[in-house]
Parts: sequence; C-alpha cells; structure tokens
Amino acid sequence: MLSRLISYFQETKLEFRRVNWPTRQETIRLTLIVIVFSLVLAAFLGLLDILFHYILVNLI
Repeated sequence: MLSRLISYFQETKLEFRRVNWPTRQETIRLTLIVIVFSLVLAAFLGLLDILFHYILVNLI
C-alpha cells in the first residue's frame, strides 16, 4: 500500500512538470477578461430584474 502511494506522488510530480503553465501576463489578461465578463453579465441580469420588477408592479 505504501509503495502505491509513493508511486502515485512520483507520477503526480512528473505530470506537474509536463503542464504548460500560463505566463504571468496571460494569467493577468485572462483574469481581467473573466472579471469584465462577470460585471457585464451582472449588469445585464440586474437590468432585467429591474425591468421585470417594473412590469410586475405597474401592470399587475
């Protein structure tokens, strides 16, 4: 059991060496894209919420 556990961690270490990690610039750029997209989506959903609230209050 111990040998299988050791083998697992050795293989995991080798896999981490093969990973193509993003550069710092790529990470920053992609993070900003996710943040901007999230803010745009939140604003859109907020506007829909306000619109539906207005419709429900004034028409029903």
